[in-house]
Amino acid sequence: LAALHARAPAEWPFLLESTSRGGRLGRWSMLLHATEGSSPLLTASGNAAGFLERLDTAWRAERSVQLDRLPFEGGWFLYLGYELAAGIEPRLQLPAADDGLPVALAQRCDAAVQIDHQHDEAWLVAENHTLLDAAANFVDASISAAPAETSEVTPIRLQPEDGDRFKRGVEQIRDYILAGDVFQVNLSRAWTGTAAAALDPVAIHRRLARANPAPFAGLARLPGGTLLSSSPERLVAVHNGVAQVRPIAGTRPRGLSEAQDQALSKELLGHPKERAEHIMLIDLERNDLGRICIPGTVRVDELMTIESYAHVHHIVSNVVGRLVPDHSPGDIIRAVFPGGTITGCPKVRCMEIIAELEQHGRSFYTGAMGYLGLDGRMDLNILIRSMLVSGAAIRFRTGAGIVTDSEPDAELAETEAKARGLSRALIGT
Repeated sequence: LAALHARAPAEWPFLLESTSRGGRLGRWSMLLHATEGSSPLLTASGNAAGFLERLDTAWRAERSVQLDRLPFEGGWFLYLGYELAAGIEPRLQLPAADDGLPVALAQRCDAAVQIDHQHDEAWLVAENHTLLDAAANFVDASISAAPAETSEVTPIRLQPEDGDRFKRGVEQIRDYILAGDVFQVNLSRAWTGTAAAALDPVAIHRRLARANPAPFAGLARLPGGTLLSSSPERLVAVHNGVAQVRPIAGTRPRGLSEAQDQALSKELLGHPKERAEHIMLIDLERNDLGRICIPGTVRVDELMTIESYAHVHHIVSNVVGRLVPDHSPGDIIRAVFPGGTITGCPKVRCMEIIAELEQHGRSFYTGAMGYLGLDGRMDLNILIRSMLVSGAAIRFRTGAGIVTDSEPDAELAETEAKARGLSRALIGT
């Protein structure tokens, strides 16, 4: 799919790829075709209400019956920047991002190449026969042609945001917690770099898929740059009237040996701080779903399991609920965005503290991207382990959840462990 995108990036600009492969989370990958002549819905300001209302209007005008054959049979690619939260919650005053990305974007997409990794099948869908024939010809020609060339990734030196500043932020959050303002806050730091020449996003995506495979990875060609993601976390999925969120909270680095690796995993799952933080965030996610689901239907169907990735172990749970009939995609996004695991608890006060301490707009970091179908099916990730490539420049952020007994040095180390998979795709180590 990345090779198809590389051949026609303007026509096929959005790749949603499960680079971890297999299992129910890594079953599907898809490359979406932007509808010719269709201008995207976007907003360059924090007016979330206006953007989501326009999205709902567009969806209602074209909504269709759910066929339940494939995940995507026409609809929209969605990108939601973190600052969209300022429109959802009017009390928030968030610093603006300075990377040139829109705050939010919805691009109509009328065709898709989809791969079912579980059954080793590929599907091509389009909204009309003419487009289907054209897409099939494009795919056939691409398969027959020599592989599209991608450049080598130019090694790039990354500059992290000052670690001492981050540790001071940890101490300030602990003071807020002791004062009773919040229970937990996710604090992040920036990493930036500039190469000697323009970077090839497809080449970086491929290396990222090898270095840090993940179930909610992707590549999106946006105004302002190309967004690359190797996210392990789902924000929300909607299918057959059921919504689910999949919070991640609790992290340890992978061990150097199998014995050490197992010990770190076991220690993570049994650590009182990590368990308490995770349960608190499950409650927050249950509350978010409770705003849009039928009372009594919200439940935790997977509690505190370990998911292991190339560089870290995580504690993960799954929360599901049956939606109140006639809730729109905008209603669902308002209820769950941004994810509680990457803000903290309580969510709005945490976002105020994040703005105070980080002092820069997060932009794509801890936002979301994914798809919305004409049938209302939706799947959005949380944009962590994600980076923006713009010419020769690159930027990303990594964070950690801060609680009352957090140690600044340990939390700083967690941000570095999370950055390792991204940096290896850039510096080749």
